[in-house]
Amino acid sequence: MTTNSGLAVELIGLSKSFDGKVAVRDLDLSIPRGSTYGLLGPNGAGKTTSIRMLLRIIDPDKGQVRVLGQPLSQESLNVFGYLPEERGIYRQMRVKRLLAFFAELKGMKPRVSSPLIMQWLERFELADRANSKVQELSKGNQQKVQLAGVMVASPELLLLDEPTSGLDPVNVVLVRDILLAERARGATIVLSTHLMGEAEKLCDAVALIHRGAVVLSGAVAAVRASRGDTAVHLEFEGDGARLETLPGVDAVTLSGHRAELRIPDGADTNALIGAIASRVRIRRFEVAAPSLEEIFLDRVGGETLATRVAEDEEAVS
Repeated sequence: MTTNSGLAVELIGLSKSFDGKVAVRDLDLSIPRGSTYGLLGPNGAGKTTSIRMLLRIIDPDKGQVRVLGQPLSQESLNVFGYLPEERGIYRQMRVKRLLAFFAELKGMKPRVSSPLIMQWLERFELADRANSKVQELSKGNQQKVQLAGVMVASPELLLLDEPTSGLDPVNVVLVRDILLAERARGATIVLSTHLMGEAEKLCDAVALIHRGAVVLSGAVAAVRASRGDTAVHLEFEGDGARLETLPGVDAVTLSGHRAELRIPDGADTNALIGAIASRVRIRRFEVAAPSLEEIFLDRVGGETLATRVAEDEEAVS
């Protein structure tokens, strides 16, 4: 088998089942070095199981993992920094000591880690809490402490499972900026999330995962362009029903005084604005490629959560 030295991670035909239920099915992914790669999909899609196989926490039923061009080994695991979905920190420890412990696990000597720990606490706006017990911090600050612990050793590959979960909007932006800086220094970031809008802001490429299989993957711009049409986001005053028969529009989705119009690529937007203005008063008109969330919902055929739950219960019974 040929390998690509430009790839940080390769997942080749990975599959995993639990009690006869398929969690991951023939998963193939190629993640370039120095990129931010998103594993996107709803809870239960197989994202976390894929990451656990990548880290040898669980073994695949079949398939292979390659890291930096080599078969996965215990030694290659040293290049990873991992933030699990289930948070796990020692609440009685003081923040600075906890980060020193995380650094020790990566083989860092205290004289090396100590200044880096304070630098990371400053970057996460936690320097004034260095001597606080973890349990004295808010949930969001505990999340930032754990992220700092993942990053203190400057790992070459970051595996982050829902890294902004539990953060307020200000801290979401803070973490986003830190991740962009980590990519700029050359780190490869694998981001598992169900927040597709967040992934659009951070990721170079994504894989949309549904029921343990990839339904679409590639560069974010290419994935958004794959549907072959354009979305117009509209805010208006007047009777939205008058928009339902606009010429040259493939579909109209109304929500109060907002609408999303699907138009073919290359459509004359000036003519469309004129047609809309003759029916309602325009407050906002924005042309954009379809969002990742819209594309994902198209690809999975609008399957409802209720259908998924019913089938899962049937499989267990």
